[in-house]
Amino acid sequence: MFNNGHTVQVDLADAGSAKLAGGDYPILQFHFHAPSEEKIDGKNYPMVAHRVHKNASGNLAVVGVLFKEGKENEALTRAGCHACQRMRQSGSQERFQSSRVLPKNQGYYAYKGSLTTPPCSQGVAWRVLKEPVELSKAQINSFQKLYKMDARPVQPLNGRKVQDSS
Repeated sequence: MFNNGHTVQVDLADAGSAKLAGGDYPILQFHFHAPSEEKIDGKNYPMVAHRVHKNASGNLAVVGVLFKEGKENEALTRAGCHACQRMRQSGSQERFQSSRVLPKNQGYYAYKGSLTTPPCSQGVAWRVLKEPVELSKAQINSFQKLYKMDARPVQPLNGRKVQDSS
């Protein structure tokens, strides 16, 4: 887990995968943006986590986990947002289980898009989970002390179709 200069990133080795139409996509890393880079029914969320995956052919997939203000998220208390202040200059080797941040209901919206940070590569398979996960106000504030705004603005659909998993 480290502060890479534009977000807090958790590099994950052998930490599971996402199963998509194109097969298995092992997870590479997990990072945060504030506010969310996605809107659901026109609503922004205070934060989002992006789980970045890559399959054996080199294709990318991102699973977006939206965060709403609520109760403290224990998984992130131990290794996440409260640790942000400690990570300004140095990395942390603390173990982080990204699956503990996923909501129970994993219904999603799917579309083809790009990475939201340079090089903004195209052809990324996106899944944005419908059910937001809770973070406390203190956890959100902890991240926003580092990055008040590290989100790419929401992009127009430009003819892309958004599919609903339900």
